[in-house]
Parts: sequence; C-alpha cells; structure tokens
Amino acid sequence: MKKALVSIAFGLTASLFATGASAQATLNSVKQKGFLTCGSNTGLAGFGLPDAQGNWTGLDVDLCRAMAAAIFDDPTKVRYIPLAAKDRFTALQSGEVDVLSRNSTMTMSRDTQLGLDFPAINYFDGQGFMVRKKLGVSSAKELNGASICTQQGTTTELNLADYFRANNMKYEVVAFATSDETFKAYDAGRCDAFTTDASGLYAERLRASAPDDHIVLPEIISKEPLGPAVRHGDNQWGDLVRWTHNAMLDAEELGVTKANVDQMKSSDNPEIKRLLGTEGKYGEGIGLTNDWAYRIIKHVGNYGEIFEKNVGEGSKLKIKRGQNALWTKGGLQYGMPIR
Repeated sequence: MKKALVSIAFGLTASLFATGASAQATLNSVKQKGFLTCGSNTGLAGFGLPDAQGNWTGLDVDLCRAMAAAIFDDPTKVRYIPLAAKDRFTALQSGEVDVLSRNSTMTMSRDTQLGLDFPAINYFDGQGFMVRKKLGVSSAKELNGASICTQQGTTTELNLADYFRANNMKYEVVAFATSDETFKAYDAGRCDAFTTDASGLYAERLRASAPDDHIVLPEIISKEPLGPAVRHGDNQWGDLVRWTHNAMLDAEELGVTKANVDQMKSSDNPEIKRLLGTEGKYGEGIGLTNDWAYRIIKHVGNYGEIFEKNVGEGSKLKIKRGQNALWTKGGLQYGMPIR
C-alpha cells in the first residue's frame, strides 16, 4: 500500500512541478472561491471530528478556522474534506484540498519526496500502545508474540517494526485501511493491542465499548511531530500557515486571549502592537491585512485556549500540555517573533 501511494505521489509531484507558476496561486484561489478547503481527519476526537449536524471541532480544525479568520475575518469559511491516511497526501498534491490539517507526521521522505512542506508543528506526539487491562500487561516490552492492530499508510507501521526488531521481539500485524476499521477491530478483540499516536489512543479509547477496560502503556516509541502540510513551491501559502500557528503561540506567551484582545489593542508593549497590527505592516508579507493576527485571536483564540478546549485537561481527552507547553514552561512550542 505504501509503495503504491509513493508511486502515485511521485507522478502527481511531477505534474505539480510542471505547472510551476500555478503553485504560487493558492491564496488567490482561496480568496476567489470565498472559502478554504481543509483536508481533515475522518473522525478523531480532539483533533478533527464532525457532530451530527456536520459542525467540525478539534485542534487541527481550529488551525483551519484560524486561517479562515486571518483571510476572511470569518472562521466559518472553511469546507472540511475527511481523508483517510492513505488518501491524504494525494488529495493535497492533486489540489483537492488547499491545506492538510490532519494529525500528519513530518518526516524526511514526506518533506523531500512527496512534493510537500510542513510549515508548522502544532502538536508534538509519539507512538504508543493500548491494551485491555485483563491482558495483565504493564509495559510494551511484555508484548512479545502479540497481535497488534494498526493502520495502513501511516508512519505507525514502520515504527512498530523498528520497535519490535530493536527489542528482539516477535509480533503479528493486523492492518486496516482506515483508523475507524482499525480501532473497531481492536475493540472487537481481533488483536491484543492497538497502536497509534498517543493522542489518538486517548481519543479512540473514548469510543471503546467499555473505555475503563483499557489502558495506555507508558512507553512512547517514536517522535511524531504532527502538523499541517501544503504543496511544495507555494512559499506565500506556506508562510501563511506557519505564521498563523506562530501568532497563536505568541498570543499565549504575551497573555493575549480571545476575551481581552480588544483591550490589548491599546497596549504599549511593542510585541503586542506588532502582533495585533497596530504597529508595522506585517500582514502585507503574507498577502493579508495588518490585523490578520487580531482576527485569529478574536475569532479562535490563542494556542493555549484551543489546546485546553480540544485536548487539554478541561476536555474529554484530559491530555497534559507536556511537550506542547510553551518553551517558557518547559515545553517545545516556541512562537517565532513578529518583527
């Protein structure tokens, strides 16, 4: 499956490079359409999930909402396209979506071979394992000989193979095309363990027939820097995605929130003045108005606000900030300066 996907991707990449100048037109195209097309998860609590009325929520969803707010001053001008892991990069390369915001790991091969760029990392993650409590396992190193459910077309498969080989253990892989099929198979007892990004484990456990019967093992076996992806060659569009994320991080660090952003517009702090567009013309560099970041914070909030709402300890997932705390609080999230 992976080889087929890479072959398709190389063909699409060649055609994209052949159309050179058109690759620079994403922002203009979005403005002309009047909405942003966002490649989303097929349904992952906390990151990208529609409700019964078709309203999408999640950390990745809020990044798309923030982009729409920056461009249109309206976070609702987004159309979400749910994409399975095996289809997500093809959809981006072919132009079906303007941006992919779907818990995707930045890797060297994806960055250099698929004609894609990853402008920002909006969630630092790592792969883990979930098992039933009755299995009596407290460590991944006790899974020798286990059958493990995983999803095709993801970095998860390779990480799984690497981990068991490095620890001289055997396992049986039970792979499925979609995340929904994979978890349902685990929940139905078709395998001993389920593996995906740790954030996904907490999200999927909520869907289990008996959530309290399952535990997430302590080991994290990989680095999974998750973030939005765009087509390679459209630097202006990549900059817009990158600085949307940076603006939300800077806002959190500077204490600018959805509730106080209007008050903060009168601040004498030069960093806040540049962030909110009352000083300088930084929006021009990404093809937007100078109040682009003010729009983001006013409509969507800062990074800490969207984290807490979607996946943090105030949400159903109850994930601690950990690596995703600001650098000033021991985490890896570091907003680049607007100046």
